[in-house]
Amino acid sequence: MKNLKFLLIGFLLVPALFLTSCDRGDDLNPENPIATPSFTLMKDYMMANDLDINNIMSGPGGTVKFVTGAPAEADLAAFLNKYYIMDIRKAADFGNGHIEGAHNVAFGDILTEADKANKQILVVCYSGQTACYATSLLRLYGYSNTQALKWGMSGWNPTTAGSWNNNIGDIAEGDPNWNYSNAPSVDVFKDPTISSLSQDGSEILVQRIESVVAAGFKTASNGDVLASPSNYFVNNYFSVADYDDFGHIANAYRVKEDLLLEGNGYLSMDPDKNAKIVSYCYTGQTSAVLTAWLNVLGYDAYSLTFGMNGLYNSNNAWDKANLNQWGVGSHPKDLPLVQ
Repeated sequence: MKNLKFLLIGFLLVPALFLTSCDRGDDLNPENPIATPSFTLMKDYMMANDLDINNIMSGPGGTVKFVTGAPAEADLAAFLNKYYIMDIRKAADFGNGHIEGAHNVAFGDILTEADKANKQILVVCYSGQTACYATSLLRLYGYSNTQALKWGMSGWNPTTAGSWNNNIGDIAEGDPNWNYSNAPSVDVFKDPTISSLSQDGSEILVQRIESVVAAGFKTASNGDVLASPSNYFVNNYFSVADYDDFGHIANAYRVKEDLLLEGNGYLSMDPDKNAKIVSYCYTGQTSAVLTAWLNVLGYDAYSLTFGMNGLYNSNNAWDKANLNQWGVGSHPKDLPLVQ
């Protein structure tokens, strides 16, 4: 009887130990202190394979930026021959007019559609923002040369320019939550928490990317953030000079150059799931790339829609030749649409 008792205890302990050893959560299990956190496994893999945010934005060897503009009419044939175009707009809008040869793809299907591509992928949406989010995820997934069409279909033809024409504005002008104070100093936080049963960094990364794709593009409206900036961890993704010259949302941090896995600059971001990280740039396109990357890392991250163009399009700090200012430096071209 005594031997049977110990045998039963042994049978009960084995599955418990097995389950403990398979729990790859980021908080080390006190019963299995030698387990490497899932985030660490994924981070190490990403660093070893040039998947830090600077490489996602610049592409292999810094030669393939994440966006490309609509071509000149004389270069249209070469442009169409170069890209496998994934248009992620709604089917009805795609049917009303799209780029010749484009494939209408739901955002949730971008990873499976990418497997069909026989040339470089170009992602197209209404404004370029959702396409940049998708481009970031596709680059992380292995399609490192993927690009987004800058300004989306708004930059292709006047008849499809409504997304940008209708969303530039100056809601920040005169708002009490828009100021010119110095950037607050950043804290150092802990790693994000992610969980996976895998012990392989590449598998964990794939799981994270697929999960972020399934969740869809995470955005925050400029009106909501400007009205209640204390509800968010706001990150202004500008240079020091532009942070000062344009002004910024009250108490916005400025984390840009050091926001990398290398050197642990990413620890400036708050991983608390109650701290929604909202990043903004000039157009919402760069911040979309950054936001996708942050979500893969395990942050609760959002991209501010339409960026500075939606907040303060008439701001005096714009260089009038600045190609990131819609309606001044950038306008829709008059390229053909097919139905």
